[in-house]
Amino acid sequence: MNKLKIEKGASKVRRAPLKVTIDGTVADDLELMCQWSENESSYLVNLLLGFAIAQSEEFQKYKAEQATVAPSGRNDAKSAPEPVRKVVPSVVSTSTVSDRGATA
Repeated sequence: MNKLKIEKGASKVRRAPLKVTIDGTVADDLELMCQWSENESSYLVNLLLGFAIAQSEEFQKYKAEQATVAPSGRNDAKSAPEPVRKVVPSVVSTSTVSDRGATA
């Protein structure tokens, strides 16, 4: 079994919103862990979730299966990008700033 290592003061990570409610005893332990490790709770939640996900053998098998199926499915969903068209300024459209309704 792998061990969880928490670096002190290392809470600089990319964040994504996650709407969850943490149960009382887990929240208390998380708060204490934040104090102990000198990290923000969002960093620790991310680290703990990542550790738990990595430990789930069944999920890792499912993830590997999806990785082999997903690339072909992703290509079908995307359409080819439209070619870039250059816009050439019209000769008729030669108005100046004062012609556009600027007032003094």
